[in-house]
Amino acid sequence: MSGQGTSQGDNQEIKARPGQRRMAQWTRDYARLPGIPDEYIGPDGTPRPAWTRFFDAFAALSPVDIERRFASADRHLREAGVTYRAPGETADRLWPLSHLPLIIDEADWKQLTTGIAQRAQLLEMVLRDLYGEGRLVADGAVPAAAIAGSSEYLRAVCGVKPPGNRYLHFYAADVGRGPDGRWWVLNDRTQAPSGAGYALENRLVLSRAFSGLYKSMNVERVAPFFEAFRESLRASADRDEPRIGLLTPGVFSETYFEHATLARYLGFLLVEGDDLAVSGDRIHIRTVAGLKRLDVLLRRVDSNFLDPLELDASSHLGVPGLIDVVRKSGVVVANMPGSGVLEARALLGFLPSLCRRLLGETLIMPHIATWWCGQKSARDEVLSRIEDFAIEGAYGRAVPGFSDYGPVLAGELPPAERDRLRQAITDRGIDYVGQELVRLSTTPVWEEGRLTPRPFVLRVFAAATPNGWTIMPGGFCRIAEQADARAVSMGDGARSADVWVVSDKAVASATLLPAADTVRIRRIAGVVPSRAADNLFWLGRYLERAEATLRLIRALGTSTRNSANGASALPSVERIQRILVSWGATSQTTRTNPARVIAEALQSEQKFGSALSLVRSVQRTASSLRERLSPDAWQIITEMVERLALQVDDDDSIVSAAELTLQELASIAGLAQENMNRAAGWRFLDMGRRAERAINTVRFARQFAYDEAGEEDLDMLLTLVDCQITYRSRYLVGPALAPVRDLAVLDPYNPRSVAFQVAALNDHIAALPSLKEHGLIERPQRLAVALQATLTTAEAATLDVTSLFSLEQALLNLADAVGQHYFPHGPHASRPEKLTGLA
Repeated sequence: MSGQGTSQGDNQEIKARPGQRRMAQWTRDYARLPGIPDEYIGPDGTPRPAWTRFFDAFAALSPVDIERRFASADRHLREAGVTYRAPGETADRLWPLSHLPLIIDEADWKQLTTGIAQRAQLLEMVLRDLYGEGRLVADGAVPAAAIAGSSEYLRAVCGVKPPGNRYLHFYAADVGRGPDGRWWVLNDRTQAPSGAGYALENRLVLSRAFSGLYKSMNVERVAPFFEAFRESLRASADRDEPRIGLLTPGVFSETYFEHATLARYLGFLLVEGDDLAVSGDRIHIRTVAGLKRLDVLLRRVDSNFLDPLELDASSHLGVPGLIDVVRKSGVVVANMPGSGVLEARALLGFLPSLCRRLLGETLIMPHIATWWCGQKSARDEVLSRIEDFAIEGAYGRAVPGFSDYGPVLAGELPPAERDRLRQAITDRGIDYVGQELVRLSTTPVWEEGRLTPRPFVLRVFAAATPNGWTIMPGGFCRIAEQADARAVSMGDGARSADVWVVSDKAVASATLLPAADTVRIRRIAGVVPSRAADNLFWLGRYLERAEATLRLIRALGTSTRNSANGASALPSVERIQRILVSWGATSQTTRTNPARVIAEALQSEQKFGSALSLVRSVQRTASSLRERLSPDAWQIITEMVERLALQVDDDDSIVSAAELTLQELASIAGLAQENMNRAAGWRFLDMGRRAERAINTVRFARQFAYDEAGEEDLDMLLTLVDCQITYRSRYLVGPALAPVRDLAVLDPYNPRSVAFQVAALNDHIAALPSLKEHGLIERPQRLAVALQATLTTAEAATLDVTSLFSLEQALLNLADAVGQHYFPHGPHASRPEKLTGLA
C-alpha cells in the first residue's frame, strides 16, 4: 500500500505543470535556508498567500522568458540613465534594482500605515513646540541638551511661524520587521527624505518588465499619493496658481537623478541656489525673462546650507536671505528649516512619553530600543553591558572618533578599541546612543536562478494634506548584500526593490492628470531659469561640435580608404588633420599616420576634442537637464557614449561608428525640432547649435575655400557642410570657388550656410524678452543684426581668408555676448540694470 501511494504521488508530480513543479522546488529549497524572520515564508513555515499568488504566476514563465524580462529591466535602467552616486564618490553608478518586488498584503500594510501616520503627526507637534512655546523642554519632557546638541536645531527660526502653517510636509520612516512579526522604526527622516523618486522609477521598470503579473496582482498605484502631495504644496501657497520649485544641491548630488525625476513627474521647476534671489520679501527665480516669484520651495538641501547669511556661511548651495524671507512669510519651504533636529537618535527614547503627552495615545509603532548616553542612568546601562549594544552617534550618522558612517558594534571591537569607546562615552555621553541589536526580516531575491533571502529595510513615505497624512502605498526598499540580518549591518544597502502593496480586489488605475473640466486652458511658455538656459545653450554647442568632428573623421576615413596609396599626401587630408589637431581631437605627433589620427580623434579618452570626449560633454550637460529632456533623447545620448567607448581597430569600423553616431545626432536634432515646445528653452538649445554650426562652417571655409583652392579642397568643403546634392543640382560644373563660397557662407536658403544660422539667431534673439527698459537694442541683438547685414550685403567674389577670419571672430563674440547677457553669473558678467517681468 505504501509503495502504491508513493507511486501515485510521483505520477501526480510528473503530471503537474512545469511551473507548479518549479514553484514547489523553490519553496522547498528556500525553506531549508538558515532560519531568519522572513517575508516569504510565514511563521508556520508555509509561504504567505500574497507571495504564493506572485510565485504561482512567476513560475509559469519559462526560464528563458524570465531572463528576457530581467534583461529588459536592466536595459531600461541603462538606457534611461537611472543612476546614483555612493557617498564620497565622483562617478555615477547604474541603479541596482532587484528583479523581484517586495510584496506586502493589504491588511499588513494597513497596520503599518496607521503607525506611520500617527508618528508623523507626533513629530509635527514636537517641532511646533520646540520652535514655538518650548513647553516640552521647560517641563522636562525632553532634556534641553538632547535638542541643543544637534547642529540641526536652528536658533535662527525659533519663534518663526512656518509659512503654510506646517513644519513637516513630507516625512519618511525607515522600518524593518522583527522576529515577532511586528514592524519597527529604525530611523525617522524629517530633513529632506530621499527615495521617492527612485521608488517611482522602480515601479516603472518592474511594471513594464512584468506587466501581466503586475496587473494580476492588483498592486496599489502610487500616483494618487503624489497627486495629494502636489495639491497640498499648491494649497499651502498664498495665491491660486503658485510657482513651485524643487531645490537641489546640483548635478554632483548623490541623488540628482531622483531630484530631476520628481521635478519632471510633479511639474515643479528644478532649481539650484544660484537660480534664486531675494527681492523685497520674496524669493524669485533668475530666468531669461528676469525675476519670477517663487511661492513654494521643496528642498533637497540640508537646513544648515540654505542661507549663508544666517546659517553656514561657507555654503554655496543656498540662497542669501532665505531665512529672512521665511521669517516674513514670503515663501513656503518644505520641510521647514530646522526640521532635521528630529532625526537625532537622542530623541528616540522620549517619543513614547511624548506621544502620550501630546496625542493622548500609545505609540503604535515602536522603534529600536535606544539609550541616550547623555542621561546618567542610560549611560550606566550601556557601559555595564556595552558588548550587547550597537553604538551610534546621537546626532548624525558618524560615531564620534570611530567611524564615518557608524554604527560601531562594541562586541566586535578589539579590547583596546572597546576600552577607548567606553572612555569616550564616559567623557562625553551626550554624543552617543546605545541601540539594541535587532534582526531584520528577509525578502526573496533572485540569484543565479534561485531564490535567496536577504535582509531589507523599507522606507515608507507620508505626505501632509488638508485631510491628514496620506501614505504612499509602497515605498523605497533597500536590500542588503550579505545575509547578516542585524539592523545595524544594513548600511546603505546593495540594491533596491519595488514594493507592491497587493489587494484581493481590482485596483483602479490612477494618474496625475486631472479631470479635463477642472483645468483652465493656458498657452504660456513657462519660465526657464538662467542656469537651465545656459546648459541648453551649451548642450546645443556640444552637439554641433561633436557633429563637426565626426564629419571630419568620416571624411578623413573615407579619403584614406579610397586612396590607399599616398593618402597622407593629399592636401585635403593634410588640412583635415590640421583641423583635428587645432580642435584638440588628436596630437601633432600622429599627423603623419591618418589611420592613427581617425582612431584617436574618434575614441581618445585623453583628448578633450575627440568625438568620445565631446559626446561625454553632451551627456554631462544633459544630465543637468534631466527634467527637460525626453527619455528618447537621453536614450540616444547614452547609446552614443556606449558606442564610441567601445574600442574599434580597423578603418571600416571607425568610419561606421562615426556614421552611426552622426545618424543619432540627427535623431536628437529631429526630436528637438519636432517634440520640444517652442519656448525659451528650445530657443537656447537651437541658438547653441546655430552659433556653433556657423563658427565651424566658417572654419571649414577658411581651410578649404581659400583663394587658391582646387577642386579637391572645394569638394571636401561641400562634403563637410553636407551640400554636395544642393551644389550639383544647382550647378552643372565641378566645384568652383565663388559658387562654393556663396553656398556655404552667404546663401540664406541653405540650412547649412553661415547666413542661414545668423538669420535663425536673429529670430531667436528678437523673440527673447528684453532685460533692460532703456528702449535701446541690446548687445546680442546688435551684434546679430550687424552680422546679418554683413552677410546679406557681401558678395562671394569678395570673400577671402581675411574676411572669413573676421566673420569667425564676430560669431565668437556673438556667442559670448549671448552667454554674458542671458546667463548672469561670475563677477565679470553683465547683469540687467532693471529687471522686467517681476511676477
